[in-house]
Amino acid sequence: MAKLKLAVLISGRGSNLQSLIDACQGADYPGEIVHVISNVPGVKGLERADHAGIPTTVIDHSKFAGRDLFEAALGDVLESSGADLICLAGFMRLLSGTFVTRWHDKIINIHPSLLPAFKGLDVHQRAIDAGVRFTGCTVHFVRPDMDSGPIIAQAVVPIHDDDDAGTLAARILKQEHVIYPLAVKLIAEERIILINERVTVKNSCDSEASLINPAAD
Repeated sequence: MAKLKLAVLISGRGSNLQSLIDACQGADYPGEIVHVISNVPGVKGLERADHAGIPTTVIDHSKFAGRDLFEAALGDVLESSGADLICLAGFMRLLSGTFVTRWHDKIINIHPSLLPAFKGLDVHQRAIDAGVRFTGCTVHFVRPDMDSGPIIAQAVVPIHDDDDAGTLAARILKQEHVIYPLAVKLIAEERIILINERVTVKNSCDSEASLINPAAD
């Protein structure tokens, strides 16, 4: 089976990009990154792509008179790349409904909370302030509304009593690097079934384990 062609959109350091690069270097991994696009020049993620020999393009959003012109340029690069799937990996621009509809079910994103809880920014501190005992991360298909769309994979992370936003973010980031390559793999293997905006996974191994925080004595 031909490998799924990925375009990865970034705005910064590209740690989730690196997790996808590492996964794609596995001989049996069913995806390959064909292009990395950044809306910010000179970021670390571009260096990661260059080091891996992946073509890159910078489309600086600040150079365009409006979002429609920026997205037109972005769409042109994506079309020419031949990508089958667009992976948002720390891409800090909201995409218009028109753009998302054009690439319906072809854009996925990773968000550092257990969606639909804690959409938007500053999610780690908001989770701590809310007093929840668990948070985590989510990979989902992108829809026009921010941080919405069918959920593909999630990882759960406990919140410790002495956590601050930084320590919690670091714990979640480790799990982001696990579930993003997993989600891409499931899509590439055609194991995702999407019905009425809900994902089911063919041949999934469902866990019966439960997590309790604080741990029971």
